[in-house]
This record gives sequence, C-alpha cells and structure tokens, in this order.
Amino acid sequence: MTATTKPPSALVALTRNNTFLGFMFLLPAAVFLLCFLTYPLGLGVWLGFTDAKIGRDGVFIGLDNYKALASDSVFWMAVYNTVLYTFIASVLKFGLGLWLALILNENLPFKSFFRAIILLPWVVPTVLSALAFWWIYDAQFSILSWSLIKLGLIDTPINFLGDPNNARASVIAANVWRGIPFVAISLLAGLQTIPQSLHEAASLDGATGWQRFRFITLPMLTPIIAVVMTFSVLFTFTDFQLIYVLTKGGPVNATHLMATLSFQRGIPGGQLGEGAAIAVAMIPFLLASILFSFFGLQRRKWQQGGQD
Repeated sequence: MTATTKPPSALVALTRNNTFLGFMFLLPAAVFLLCFLTYPLGLGVWLGFTDAKIGRDGVFIGLDNYKALASDSVFWMAVYNTVLYTFIASVLKFGLGLWLALILNENLPFKSFFRAIILLPWVVPTVLSALAFWWIYDAQFSILSWSLIKLGLIDTPINFLGDPNNARASVIAANVWRGIPFVAISLLAGLQTIPQSLHEAASLDGATGWQRFRFITLPMLTPIIAVVMTFSVLFTFTDFQLIYVLTKGGPVNATHLMATLSFQRGIPGGQLGEGAAIAVAMIPFLLASILFSFFGLQRRKWQQGGQD
C-alpha cells in the first residue's frame, strides 16, 4: 500500500505564497498612506478647481484660480523667493555638510561627542529654533548687532528682519544652521561605507588628497548625495514653520514662500480654493526633485562595475 498525502488547504497554500504574504504585510502601510496622504492630496487638487471658502462649499470653476495666480505679483514673488531660498540654502547645506562629514570621518579625539553635538540643531523642534533666531535677529536686542557694535564694525543695530534683503539672508542662514546636521551625518554614514583599501591603494600609486576625493570619494558618494540632497531640497522647498515664526512672509511679502502664502490665503484669508491652487502649484517642483533622485541613483551602476 502507498501512503497518500492530503493536499494543503487553500488558506495554508496562501500563507506559503510569498506574493500574498508580501501584499498582506504592505496592506497596513498602504491603508495609512491612502487615508493620510492620498486623500488629502486629492482633496487639495479638487479644491484648487473650486471657489471654496471657509464656512461654505465651493463650486467647480475650472482653471480660474490658476489664471488669477498667473497675474498675481505676490504669487510670483513667492515663487521667486521659494526657488532662491531653496537653491542657496541647499547649496550651502551641501557644501558645509560635506566639509563637516569629511572632518568627522578623520580620527579625531572625542569624535563621538562632536557627532552628537552636531545633531543638536536637527533634533531641536523647528519652532524653538525659529524663536531663538527671532531673538538673535531682534531689531533692538540682537546679540549679533551688539557684538558687531562692540567690535567697532558697525555703529547702529542691523535691521535683520525689517529690510527685505536682510530678511531673505536671515531666514536662509537659519535654515542652513538647522539643515547642516542632516546632510553632514548622512554623508558621514556614506563615507564610512567606502573601503579604506581603495584610499590606501591610491596613496601607494601617488594620488594626492584631492585626487582621492575626486576619483574615489565623490563617485562612491554619488547615490547617497542624490538621496540626501533630494530630501534636503524637499524639506527646504516646503519649509513653513521657520518662515512663519520668524517673519510671517514679511516685510512686504519679501520672505513669503509658496507654502506660507498658501496657508495665508487659505486659512487666515479664508480662500480655500486659492490656497489649495498655490499648494498644487508646488507639485511640479517636487516631482523635479524626485526625478533628480531617481537619475542620481542610476550612478549606483558605477559601483557595480557597469557604466553610468
């Protein structure tokens, strides 16, 4: 007689299916994203095509909100401010963050302590950082103005937040101070994945420090740089708390970003449709940043011996 085995039940067969198990593990995250990301995004896009106001439902008006924005000088100033703010702050954060990462990657005394200290600006809540900078930039009691006066470099306090150009520079400086730790620690993690044997071999071949950085460190950091800078650009482009606490978009809309202008028009101004349209107008810029990350990640082929 030959023994016969009972075929597994349908439920047991499903639990052994890797595709089904993967789907079940991803389902809670998918539901979370659908409820808290997809739905608000879809609602915002819909509101941008309506004349909705706080307290009443809107009716569909097509592209009227976007046509109005096309001739709105304040909106275009906010676009200019956002691009300028994002570009300068991101470049400075990358340059200073990479410099700090290279220093912290060396064999320094108390290296762990310095790494922890550098993280402080990033872990402090944004509102608290903004309030601290608000006092630093105060027109009468600024510690910066007081120090420069004592050094004999200036005669009167600097109007950091009352002058348009000074205000732009001040908020960029605050954002750079807050964002450098994220870039530095992320790039430091990437630096520590580069095999030391590559640098040793290059040194034996007579390569200088700059040549080792140019042909070993920088190419192998490219995938991490792409991801880190994409997140940095996204965080900077959508910055709201820092600007709102420091200047609320002033003086004379000189520091309004698209995020702060969207809030001002939509919530205090009551024009939900117009505020949503401004927020939706940010999407092309954010998609461009994501594409930058995608194409930057293709550089990973270099590490695998392939061509870029």
